[in-house]
Formats: sequence, C-alpha cells, structure tokens
Amino acid sequence: MADVIQVEPPFSQGVGYGVVVGLGAAFAIGMSMVSLFLSKYFAEKQDSEMFMTAKHSVKTGLTASAVVSSWTIAATLLSSTSYGYSYGVSGPFWYSAGASVQILLFSVAAIELKRKAPNAQTFLQIAKHRYGAPAHVVLSCYSLLYQVITTVSLLVGGSAVFSILTGVNRDAVCFLFPIGVVIYTLCGGIKATFLTDWIHTVVIFVIMLMSVFVVYSTSSVIGSSDKMWELLTEATNLHPVAGNAEGSYLTMRSIEGGYIGLVFVGAGFAAVVDSQLFQKAIASDPAGTLGGYLLGGTSWFTIPLVLATTFGLTAAATEHLPSFPTYPNRMNSYEVASGMAMPYAALSVMGKGGAFAVLLMVFMAVTSAMSSETVATTALLTYNLYQSYINPKATGKQLLRFSNIIVPGFAVVASSIAVGMNHAGFSVSFLITISGILVDSAIVPMACTIMWSKQSKLAVIASPVISSACAILAWLLTARSTEGVITIATLSTNLPLVAGNMCSLCAPLVLTPLFTFIRPENYDFKKFKEVKPADDYVDGENDGAHRTLAEFEVAAEAAHTHQEHNEKVLFRARKWAIYASIAMTLIYLVLWPIPMYATSYVFSKGFFKGWMVVVFMWAFFATGTITLLPIWESRYSLAKFAKYIVSGKISKSGPKVLTMGVPEDDSRSVSAHDTVVGGVPEKNQEKVSSSNL
Repeated sequence: MADVIQVEPPFSQGVGYGVVVGLGAAFAIGMSMVSLFLSKYFAEKQDSEMFMTAKHSVKTGLTASAVVSSWTIAATLLSSTSYGYSYGVSGPFWYSAGASVQILLFSVAAIELKRKAPNAQTFLQIAKHRYGAPAHVVLSCYSLLYQVITTVSLLVGGSAVFSILTGVNRDAVCFLFPIGVVIYTLCGGIKATFLTDWIHTVVIFVIMLMSVFVVYSTSSVIGSSDKMWELLTEATNLHPVAGNAEGSYLTMRSIEGGYIGLVFVGAGFAAVVDSQLFQKAIASDPAGTLGGYLLGGTSWFTIPLVLATTFGLTAAATEHLPSFPTYPNRMNSYEVASGMAMPYAALSVMGKGGAFAVLLMVFMAVTSAMSSETVATTALLTYNLYQSYINPKATGKQLLRFSNIIVPGFAVVASSIAVGMNHAGFSVSFLITISGILVDSAIVPMACTIMWSKQSKLAVIASPVISSACAILAWLLTARSTEGVITIATLSTNLPLVAGNMCSLCAPLVLTPLFTFIRPENYDFKKFKEVKPADDYVDGENDGAHRTLAEFEVAAEAAHTHQEHNEKVLFRARKWAIYASIAMTLIYLVLWPIPMYATSYVFSKGFFKGWMVVVFMWAFFATGTITLLPIWESRYSLAKFAKYIVSGKISKSGPKVLTMGVPEDDSRSVSAHDTVVGGVPEKNQEKVSSSNL
C-alpha cells in the first residue's frame, strides 16, 4: 500500500495547529470553569467517588449522549465513509447495524450491574470480588488492551486527517490532541467527561444535519436524491463493485458489505470489554440507565448511517467529476484506508468549508472519546491495580492523587504508541477491525460474571486466553490461504477479519460452559452488595465525624430504603431492556436487510428517494434526542444556576435538592448518593445538589 497522498493540503499548518491547540485549550478552560461553578453553586466535592462515578447521578439524556460519544470514535466517521465509498448503500448500513446492536444488548448487562452491585465503581471490582486475583488480572488485561487500542486508533485516525488536510506533522498532533483532554479530565473527572461528551456530540450531529441537507438539497454538484442516484448509476458503469448485485452501488446484495457487517459485529462487541461503558452505566441514575442506553444505541446508529450515506456515496458518485480532488484519478488504497473519502467528498460538494467541518467533527470525535477512555483507564488502574494490589487501605484522597498521576501518564503512553503505529504504516481501519480478534473472547466470561451464577473461575481464566489464541491463528491462516502471503494489506482484507472476529466471539460460547462443567461453582449474587466505594471521608474533611449515632442510623436507613426502591426500578427495567434489545437486534440484522439481500434488489430512483427519507427522519430523531433531552431534564437546575449567577449569591433558605430534573418530593427514583454521601446524611444543605446536571 503506497503511502502517497494525491491532493495538496487545502489548509495551512496554522489552521491545523489552531484547531488542535486552540479548541483543546477552549474546552480545557471551559470545563475547568464548569467544575468551579459546580463546586461553588451545586456543592459538588471532587472526591474519588465523584471523579470516577459522578455519585451515580447522571440522567437519561446525558447518559445517552455519553454512550453515543463513547461509541463515536474516529473510525465511526472515517471507516464507515470508506465502506460507503467502496460498497455503496450496503456499507453504511452494515457498519451501523453491525456495531450498534451491542449497545442495545449491553443495556441488559448495565442494568444487572447496577442492580446487583449498586456501590461498585468499576466492573472489574466485582470480578475480583467474585473470582479473586487471577481471573481479575485476566479480565483487567483485556479491558486495558482494548482501551489502549481504541485510544491509539483515535490518535492515528485524527492525525492522518489533520496531516492530509492541513500539512501538520502527524507525530506532533498525536501529542497535542490529549493536552486539553488531560486538563479538563483532571479538573472535572467523569462529570466533565459527560458534559464534554454532550457538547462534542451536539456539534457532530449539527454538522451531520448540515451536510446531509447540503448534499441532497442545495449542492450544485448533487442537490437531490435523484441526481445522486443518476451519478451512482454512472459510477457503476465506470467501475462496478465486485460482489455487488449487477455491480451496483445501489443494492444491499453485497458480499463484501455483508462481510463488513460480520466484522463490525465482532469489532463492536469488542467495545463491551471496555470498562468505560460499565463506568458510564455506574455513573448513571438508576432510573435513567435503560433509557440512556436504548436512546444512545438508536441515536448512534444514525451517525455512520447518515454520514456514510452522505459522504461515502458522494465520494463514489463524484469521483469521475472534475470537482473531486483526485480527478481524473481514483483514490488509492492508502487514501481509502486512511478514511479520506469523507474529507475528499466534502471538498467536492462543499469546498473548503466542508473540509473544515470534517476537521471539526474529527477533532470532536477524537477528544471526546479519548476523554472517556482516559477516565476509564484511570479508574481501572486506580481501583484494580493500586487499590487492589498496591495499597488496599487507600483513602479517597490517596486514590484521587493516584488517578491524577495516571491521567497524564496514559496520554503520554498512548501518544507514543500512536506515533509508532503511524511510522509502521498501520491505519485507523486496521486497528479498529482487529480489536475484536484480540479482545472479543473476554465478552462471554464478563457477561456471565453478572448473569450466570454457575460460571467457574477456571472458565474465566482459560476460556478467553485460549479463544484469543485460536482467533489470531484463524485470522493469520485465512489471510495466508486466501491471499498467499501475510502482510498488513492481506490481514486487512474482509474474509480474514471475519474469520478472526467470529472465532474470538464464538469460541467462548463453547469453552466457557465446558470449563464450567469441568469445575462448576455456585455464586450468590447478593455478595456483590458487599462491594463498597472508597471512603472519602476518613481524612476528617467531612463533618460526618461529628454526627450523632442516631443521625448515622437515619442515614443508613435512608440508604437502605433508596437501594430497595432502585432495585425494584432496575428489575423492571431489565425486562424491558431484554425485550427491546432482542427486537432491535432482529430489526437491524434480519428483518430490515436480509429480504433486500436475498432478492438482490437494486434500488430504483423512487426507492432510493424513500431510503433517503428514512435517513433524514432518523437524523432528526437522533439530533433532537441528544441535543434537547439533557437540557430538558436539567431545566430546574439550569434555572437555579442562572438565578444564582445573576443574583451573585446563594439563597439562605436552602433550595430543595433536585433529582431527575424535578423536586425531590416528586422523584420516583433517588440514588442513595443523592441524600446520603459516604454514609453521612446531608443536613442543612444550602446548595443545590450536582446530581441534576
């Protein structure tokens, strides 16, 4: 694969560095100010519990936006568009469907985790509590490996786009991207991550809507679905797609597109190994977990579907026109693998303004997802390395101090690896598609940890390791047998990736029950409630030491009552999560695509117009959900916040604590952390609880 770019950068290096450094600094300063305001006006204390879990208080809207942001990595924008360019309408759909069902299915596991271990700060804590050190270390290594791969892929993909469009040094960008992320993560912890997730995701959705309207409504190059259909028909005649029905870009009958679906079923499930998804489930309010993950999953489906249907098809449709940047040549393999279909298509129909919008989206995707991975990695190393094996008696202050060391340390390590990957020739598409091969084998043991009481320690240790070895072997041997040689290029082809991902995902389905049968166990899930958060109050910073025994008893009773209520809420939510996730999985993977695949239907002009109507509707639904729902849920807190800012003082009467956006008296689900912090009742509170944001 020749490392050759055919297009001169449309922007100067100053633009590239200005976006990376300038926007990074703006977000760092902005989120630092938000953290100060939360502390001043909302009584938010940045202890280790708040830093890692936001006191389990984040509601549906922010949870949904955080899920979307976590799943929206550089590959979501770049690789999905490349598949739309390469395989036509099937590429965007199979990427979206293959990688979104995991969010829906994960909602069941997220609810079970919150129900059975309400005080856990990471998933891996309960793994250690159930199995002991060896199994805990195995699962921790898989989670850490995925976090490193994902963070490196973010930097590799982001640096490639910025280098090609602005001419900046890729190595420098790899180290500049994390600076702002480190600053606002240190200042705000996971709460800042949730807030920046929302801001970044809103920007991506707004640009997405703008792009689809320009391409299909106002562009002089395309301007309508009918014109797009005509241009794609011309492209089919010029260079038909191998494996597609009639060689058309306008069909779901695509062999390679189907392979992409299978690859991203595997690569998407790899994200479930990432402890940051559990981290956000832990941080969510109990009543908001189900809605947050279901809305997040359906909204995320929109991003690759809409962007790839817009930019991917635009690249395929306009490549033979003079407006396309590489005209009269087609994009080469390096440009396709680097995700350049997206910025090139934007240049073709929207000029430099479109290319700058792509830069902005990539920046948002990289920094937002990296912030999530940074918090998750920090939590993993803090609780599952430092507290578990180095300092078991660590106080909350010591844990927070250690986490503040890990945040910049992880950024430096990830940036260094990304530089090495860039020089070795690895692309963002390669990194994201092999992730499932390496870590999918841990999914079944992790799920069974909270879903199956019989799973044995032997199964958790042996099953993922053996399955990973088999998956890597299947990947390499398939590449060797089909392509004749093992190289980065041959390992990146679809069939070897399918073999590796499916082996890694499916082998534990056999091995886990087998090892459990050899040495069965019977675990009592009630023991998960023994997992307790770190004590942030042992340093004498809280007035709990001066409370009476009676007050402590009241606090304990209140916590117990809230926990019982939340468990009932979560039990009902689990049933709905099972029904909804199964239904949506069948729709995405069977009912919607298979009839069109089986009939080899090639879209008519009218059918393609109807297809685009559905795409537009989905785009509006997702944008409205992610943009407006968090604001609506926090309307009471925002009103109080505005009042305090305008008046310049805090009411002496002590406003009611607000939960789920309504006064506490009307709340149907209140986390124990909303009224009882660290086992100490909050009396005479004169500030508004931060649980509303």
